[in-house]
Amino acid sequence: MPDIDFYRAEIERMRAQVGRQRKEILQLQRAGVATAAAELLLGRMLAKIEGLCVERDRLKKEQGGPTKGRVLGGRSW
Repeated sequence: MPDIDFYRAEIERMRAQVGRQRKEILQLQRAGVATAAAELLLGRMLAKIEGLCVERDRLKKEQGGPTKGRVLGGRSW
């Protein structure tokens, strides 16, 4: 089973891909080319990222990571 670092790296990699895909869709739209298929792919990529984030959060919770809302290095008063 992959560890939390794998999920973090995969999320980061896929977010970069999504950025490139969005730029490509904009270029196609400016050129007047149909982008329906590219937008469907983008939707699937975003859904995949969401699933990876859920799994990452589950693993983080299991490992007893910092509680939500706390700032790293924040004051403890």
